Amino acid sequence: MAQTIEELQAEGKILEILDLFPRQGEWTEDDYFKLPETNRIIELSEGRLIITPAPTTQHQIVIANLFLIIGSYVISNNLGITTTSPIDVRLYSGTIRQPDIVFISNENKDRIHKQYMDAPDLAIEVLSESTEEEDRAKKFHEYAKAGITEYWIVDPEKCSVEVYILDNGEYKLLGRWSAGEKAYSRLLSGLEVHIDSIFGTIHRLGNIF
Repeated sequence: MAQTIEELQAEGKILEILDLFPRQGEWTEDDYFKLPETNRIIELSEGRLIITPAPTTQHQIVIANLFLIIGSYVISNNLGITTTSPIDVRLYSGTIRQPDIVFISNENKDRIHKQYMDAPDLAIEVLSESTEEEDRAKKFHEYAKAGITEYWIVDPEKCSVEVYILDNGEYKLLGRWSAGEKAYSRLLSGLEVHIDSIFGTIHRLGNIF
């Protein structure tokens, strides 16, 4: 019969369970890939497990809208593969992230493996209150180090999209767009994304958010 954490703690068994797992700062890739399957967003960086709270409805709507736009363009032009989290992306040894949306070109399809994928050509993060600092700082550095050609930061609160391109190992801002404007990609030449098409649903449901 399964027991809750509270029941185990009351019986003095909780420490025994914790001893089965590495301490924060000591997690390895092997430890990470032994975790049971879950729909939770769990990442690995500098030996630490990072568990993100379940995303908000607003966050998921923005991802869905943007994924449909970019995914349709990629499929129509037979450019590669686009997918969404949760999916393990191994940036480099000891660092596994789960970007909200990723694109891998046909030229780099060998980066796709059964259990995970290596660094994609494009990574997109949709900001939330719990992830903004990580997305703008830690991941910004890690994605550049991994050689991800283009990084998009999407801000639902400001209804804006920032596109960064890799230049000599560092990200440079290609452009920042907001309501009424169109974002574009250097990597996906010809792609134009109407900002209002990403956030329009949120505006129509404004009384909820």
